Parts: sequence; structure tokens; C-alpha cells
Amino acid sequence: MMGQGRLAAWGIGLAVLVALPFVYRDPYHLHILVLILIWSFAYTSWSMMGRFGLVSLGHGGFMGIGAYVTALLWNHLGWSPWIGIPIGMVAAGALALIVGYPCFRFRITGHYFVLVTLALSGIVLQVITATRDYTGGSLGYTPNRASTNKLLALQFDDKITWYLIALGVWLFGIVVWHWVDRSMARYALEAISEDEDAAAAAGVDVTAEKLKITLLSAVMTALAGAVYCQYQMFITPDTVSGIAVSLQMVFAAIVGGLFVSLGPTVGAVITILLAETLRIGFGTKAVGWDNLVYGVLLVLFIIFLPKGILGSVLDRLKPQRKVPRAHEQEAVQIARPGT
Repeated sequence: MMGQGRLAAWGIGLAVLVALPFVYRDPYHLHILVLILIWSFAYTSWSMMGRFGLVSLGHGGFMGIGAYVTALLWNHLGWSPWIGIPIGMVAAGALALIVGYPCFRFRITGHYFVLVTLALSGIVLQVITATRDYTGGSLGYTPNRASTNKLLALQFDDKITWYLIALGVWLFGIVVWHWVDRSMARYALEAISEDEDAAAAAGVDVTAEKLKITLLSAVMTALAGAVYCQYQMFITPDTVSGIAVSLQMVFAAIVGGLFVSLGPTVGAVITILLAETLRIGFGTKAVGWDNLVYGVLLVLFIIFLPKGILGSVLDRLKPQRKVPRAHEQEAVQIARPGT
């Protein structure tokens, strides 16, 4: 019954989300919802690794690769984003394997792994900025507008269309999250996060399992970057790559709830609304304030609410199992025949 109730709740929720843009058509609010859905997918992609103790600060690099490869192939070669997006995902996956394999093979874990991924994110940011003749550098980059065949160019002016695309991408991320959660890989990765030596002794291929989840996470993050680029039609190194974007992913996933499928979505609601509030309330005076607030809140949540907002709420809603007292245990033992 619990499983049927959960499926019914998901079905009703999805029906409401699909119907929403046809009932409420305000362009600004639809724009905010599209951003929340796209960033939710990016944060969910990061949480694929983060929930198993693989804390990466390199995902800003993967997102930047997905965005810039798609836009560059369209502008310079005329390749449709339907081709450019998979190429960007493959490029991000290849980079993840190149960096991840030696790290996992030689047991580079913990803060050393964090530093390696931090360097990766910084390198991607510097490469994008340095190749300004092609990428526009720090001034940003705009994909060429298609005069005809908007579908081929994956360019739509209608907010409703983009909302439905973003909703589909977000739903794909949730499905993948649950697929990993219910697979045998989850148990292998949980064993690895607890004790690599014990997991290896039990027959788990530690390097292969880490590489698979890293590859999946990087490829999905690149997809998020490409979709964001096609929606915004303007990208800069600071908005889709670099350390700040990686830290934003860490913050959102942890604050929302790292071990819950909808946790990153809650984190996305917080980050997007916070950024919009600062932008509207303070304008250019508040540039960079969001990162400061992220840092302070992240410390507070790690100390006082380590399971995040949604994770803590779900814990409180779970029925508490009553622990029987000593005399109750004795009564149970007496009531059982043959004991």
C-alpha cells in the first residue's frame, strides 16, 4: 500500500507540473521555474557522486564543457545541438575518466581528491577564458540565432516549450537517481565509502565502481550545461564553469538533502530564489553575495542539519519504532512457546 501511495503521489505531482504552464502563463515566473528545473538536474547529477562520499569540485568544469562544446560546434561548424550535445557529453565523460582513473587507481581519496577536482574546475575555466578568440573569454558567448528550423537548432522563444523540456530533463535525472539507488552498484559504492579495503576483499572492483558513477555524474552535468546554454542563449565562464559553480552544486545538494532524490531540487529552489532576491533587491551591489551566503549556510547546515532540509523533514515524518522496555521483552519471551 505504501508503494502504491507513493506512486499515486508522484503521478499527481507530475500531472500538476505538466499542467502548470498551461494554467499559469506569467513569463517571469515560468523563467524562474525553468532555471530551477535545469539547475535541479545539475545538482542531482552532482549528488550521484556526493552521496557516496566522492566530493567533487570539478563539476563546474563538466558543465562548462557541455555548454561551450555545444555552442562552438553550432557557431563554427553549423552542427545542430542534437549532435553537439552528445559530443559535449562524451568530451566531459572522457575528461572524467582521464582524471578519475589515476585518482581511483592510486587511492587518491578524501581531501586530496577534492583538491584534484578543484584544480580540474579551475583549469577548464582558465582554458575557456584564455581562448577568447573562439569562446569570447570573460565577455561571454552567444550561440547564433537560427532564422529557420528552430527545432533543428534547439532554439525556442516560447517559455512553455522550454518549461516542458526542462521538466523532462529534470524527470530524467530523478529516474536515474532512483535507478542507481535501487541497483547493486549502490551497495558496492556504500561499502567503498565505508571501507575500501573491506569492499575490495569482498570482491568489489573499487576502481571500476568509482569510475562508473563518476562517468555517469559527469555526463549528466554536461547535459545540464548544454540545456542551460540553449535556453539562456548566452553563457560566460563564471555562470557555467569554474569553482563557484561547483561550490554552488555542493551547497544545493547538501542543504536540500544529499540522500533524498528531491533534495537537490529543494536546494535549487533555495539557490535560484536567493540569487533572484539579491539581484532584484540590491542589483549590481550584490554581485558575489550569493556565494558568501552559500558558504555561511553550508557551514550551518553541516553542523546543525547534516541531512539537509528534505532529509530532516522526512526523518521526522517517519513513524518512530517503539523500543520495548525490559519487562515487556520478558513478557514477549514468555508468551512465545518453545522459548
